[in-house]
Amino acid sequence: MEPSQIHPQLLADCHNLGSLPATQVLLHRNAALPWFILVPDTRMSDVLDLADEHRKMVMTDCAGISAFIKQTLGFDKVNFAALGNVVPQMHLHVIGRSPADGCWPQPVWGNLPDGGGYQPEQLLAWQADLQKMLSLVPEDLPAAGSAQAPE
Repeated sequence: MEPSQIHPQLLADCHNLGSLPATQVLLHRNAALPWFILVPDTRMSDVLDLADEHRKMVMTDCAGISAFIKQTLGFDKVNFAALGNVVPQMHLHVIGRSPADGCWPQPVWGNLPDGGGYQPEQLLAWQADLQKMLSLVPEDLPAAGSAQAPE
């Protein structure tokens, strides 16, 4: 999927880390929590409407990101949701949660504190980890040490 095919609101809210077999992997710019948003390459708006094989591939990508959040980032709990009420393009939320996060036990929507933004070094490190663990095909990110626009 080309970045130009991703809804502008998702691109404004997220870093585009790269692609997995069935989804584009985005990371919410607010670094308060590891909030990944996966965008399947489809015009359908609901994941349950996908053909069985396509849905399985999308769920495999989501499970891989969940495993990354648990195994690499050390979270015990992952929230998973497919809402699409504001952004009509199908996108799936995979979010690392813990009792220590700023909005626990509430949902992240409407409760997420400002966690600042990710440093380019952190984005590149997670992208490299995802390449090793899930064979992520990376998108270009800001270089480590480069100036980054305020978020």
